[in-house]
Amino acid sequence: MNYVCTLFFLSLLIISTVLTEKGHNCTEDVRFINCSGKGLITLVGGVPPTVEHLDLSKNSVTEIHAGSFRSMWSLKVLLLNDNNISALADGTFCSLESLQRLDLSHNRISILSAGFSLGLGSLKELLLGQNRLTGLESGSFLYLDGLRRLDLSANAIRTIHVRAFGGMTALRRLHLQDNRLEFLGGGIFSTLRSLEVLDLRGNLIDATEGGVFTPLASLATLDLAHNRLSSIRFRTLLSIPSYSTHILLGGNRWHCDCDLQRVFRKLRSVQRLFLDDYATLSCAEPPELQGYRLEEVDSQLCVAETVTVLIITVTVVITVVAAIVMAEKNKLRSAHRFWSEGNYGLEGYC
Repeated sequence: MNYVCTLFFLSLLIISTVLTEKGHNCTEDVRFINCSGKGLITLVGGVPPTVEHLDLSKNSVTEIHAGSFRSMWSLKVLLLNDNNISALADGTFCSLESLQRLDLSHNRISILSAGFSLGLGSLKELLLGQNRLTGLESGSFLYLDGLRRLDLSANAIRTIHVRAFGGMTALRRLHLQDNRLEFLGGGIFSTLRSLEVLDLRGNLIDATEGGVFTPLASLATLDLAHNRLSSIRFRTLLSIPSYSTHILLGGNRWHCDCDLQRVFRKLRSVQRLFLDDYATLSCAEPPELQGYRLEEVDSQLCVAETVTVLIITVTVVITVVAAIVMAEKNKLRSAHRFWSEGNYGLEGYC
């Protein structure tokens, strides 16, 4: 039997239309409240303290004030996705000490204050995808020591402060795909020793610092596909200390030359690193190789370089030999003239 949210929780929500069903009244021991898609704009207090799951998704809520969820000590799941929330006040969720999953995706949040996560020490999953974040500052996730999964996908994130993920030692999955990151600086992942999945797909990354992945001792999947990498240093990936890491690099703008061939040849020989999409990697440069799969031309890249070096070497040798020969010829001519002139003088004397 389907029940309309407003039948049971007039004390929680203000809405324009109230639907009722005969014989059912609001109960204090209910644990699940579903108010998804009811056109809600404003929230008021009064949720029974026994509620464990509160679904307020797909409404028109624009603002959440501190204290809106006061006394919800038992709440474990809070869904606020697909609303119009633009800001989170400090301490908004401070009373939700049992909360394990918070979904704020598909809103208009552009900044995270240091105090927004206050009281969320039990949170395991935080979803912030499809918002308007442009940067992650130090202390953005200050009180999320127990977080296991953080989804920041499809924002507009350009910068990550070196201490943005400080203290998140339990984090296992970090989703940063479809943002606007251009460079990965050293230290931004320094505390993420439990991280197993790092998704950076679909950014604008064209360079990384050599040791940026060094702290990721548990990394199982690194997705760098569909960025703007044209080359990568062998030590950048070799520095991942995990015993088994699957790496995705497809959809980048590889400059296919002998150096790149050497890097990938060495990477493929490292038994703990798996280039899962190596067969799909294609060349963007030089123009004559554009569109070719790296796998098709990698055996020829250094051959061409070797031939060029050989041609240069042979040319130099020929030039040197020619110079020596010419020098010897000049010596012989000089000697011949000398002896010819000398003999003529002697004959005149006799």
